[in-house]
Amino acid sequence: MTRSGKVDIGILLLLADQEFVRELREQTAAQGFDDQGRSDGFVFRTLDDGPTTISGLAERLDITKQGAGQIVDDMERRGYVERRPDPTDARARLLHLTDRGQAALAAARKFHQSYERRLRRKFGDEAIDSLRGVLAGMAGEAQVSTPHFRALMF
Repeated sequence: MTRSGKVDIGILLLLADQEFVRELREQTAAQGFDDQGRSDGFVFRTLDDGPTTISGLAERLDITKQGAGQIVDDMERRGYVERRPDPTDARARLLHLTDRGQAALAAARKFHQSYERRLRRKFGDEAIDSLRGVLAGMAGEAQVSTPHFRALMF
């Protein structure tokens, strides 16, 4: 709390994010996706645009190739991602979402849409539109324009 007795806005943002993630994990777990990692959503959305290499994934997510490789190895082990030969380059392997990965992404998207509808019913369209504007302004145009952020878009 601040001296005025109000909870710090940064704390409120953090708590709201934690609650959102908790509900997302609860809902997707109920649909059989109880083994998702923190980075899975970023990879799901990136690969939903089409197959890419480990290097391409690393670039899109702004992480190292080694980091991307570790994430993919784990997701492959859990059945969300698979590697297939690149039909245009025999040396390369392309990452694809499996059927399980596609289903997990669909479940997450359904939750996101449902969550926003629930917020709109509770607080009204004007409040949620304002919230979107505030959050976008806080993130900044430069941040919203990055490949990392674009990978999060529906």
